[in-house]
Amino acid sequence: MIDLAFIRENAEYVKQAMAALNAEAPIDEILALDERRRQLLTEIEALRAERNRVSKEIPRLKDAAEKQRLIEAMRELGERLRTLEEALQPVEERLNAALLEVPNLPDPSVPIGPDESANVIVRYEGQIPSFDFQPLPHWDLGERLGILDFERGVKISGTRFYLLKGLGARLQRALITFMLDVHTQEHGYTEIYPPYMVRGECLVGTGQLPKFADNLYRDVEEDLWMIPTAEVPVTNMYRGEILDEKDLPIYHVAYTACFRREKMSAGKDTRGIKRGHQFDKVELVKFVKPETSMDELMSLIAAAEEICKRLGLPYRIVQMCTGDLSFSAAVKYDIEVWAAGCQEWLEVSSCSNFKDFQARRANIRYRPADGGRPQYVHTLNGSGLALPRMMIAVLENYQQADGSIRVPEALRPYMGGIEVIR
Repeated sequence: MIDLAFIRENAEYVKQAMAALNAEAPIDEILALDERRRQLLTEIEALRAERNRVSKEIPRLKDAAEKQRLIEAMRELGERLRTLEEALQPVEERLNAALLEVPNLPDPSVPIGPDESANVIVRYEGQIPSFDFQPLPHWDLGERLGILDFERGVKISGTRFYLLKGLGARLQRALITFMLDVHTQEHGYTEIYPPYMVRGECLVGTGQLPKFADNLYRDVEEDLWMIPTAEVPVTNMYRGEILDEKDLPIYHVAYTACFRREKMSAGKDTRGIKRGHQFDKVELVKFVKPETSMDELMSLIAAAEEICKRLGLPYRIVQMCTGDLSFSAAVKYDIEVWAAGCQEWLEVSSCSNFKDFQARRANIRYRPADGGRPQYVHTLNGSGLALPRMMIAVLENYQQADGSIRVPEALRPYMGGIEVIR
């Protein structure tokens, strides 16, 4: 959420930012509601002050007629006050709802552009593999090896579901455990195992609600929502809290399943396991002081890309332009790995700095060591990394002419020493 005072004082700047984001945000409505709210509050406060003043004066009056006159006047004032308070409530409710519709402001470092075509490739890492045979896509490799079963996944749950079997399931488990070990043992993250279902206010806090409700799964009876990412429960661990400055920065890593309807990607990537309604992910989440957040973003990217390096996978870092930023991010970099069978770059992590956007929505603050007033933290997150696209990259880049898959050396201890999937 953007600070209302900032919108009021920088309305044109905010409108220009919304235009750069290609976002439809009710800025004019917010300004009008804010003005009406402040007018009502001014009148309400004046009436309350008058009521307090007269209430103290009435007991001191000796003239019964004057006392009665003031009592009647206060009764009328009370009616006017109730009317104004009733008028204020819907204004405040709509103002708060409108503020939740406004995306985060892009950082000045973000390239201006209308869509993904204006994203900037920052750098390439690793060598794209070459083959003396035609590399196959993962859906062919997986089915031939008996480690992927699309038909039974669809039979059980419908389209965009699949089964991992045997060494396929073990390979994904190995990837997850390897990632968690690297981040906890080498990068200073504390592992969290969070609930997979959350209250609606948690999704408001991280920015998925109200805008993206149609892409989420919900249990109506209990009013619980299936998480689209571990970012949601982990960020909301500190919702409504004031942390101590000495405890910052806080680094958490969590493995979870993730659930998304994928309505926004209808018709895209229908073959294989690139887009599913259920998938696994290892997520990195940070809570930091504002002045350190851009440096923390760079270290977040470094921690995530280290996984690609250890696995020997070619990848690239891409900075999102304004037209391709997510709703909550002030600045975002994607890590994309090369998939030799699909012949495309696949996003396996979006590393974002949200600045104080999520912290305002979730009311997460810290108390400065010098005793100053509490300040909003900055939150960051990024996958470290996301399955199943890492599965795709391993299967397709490590395939051999006979259709077998070499297991990356970094994963072999997690595979019981297995070197090849046949």
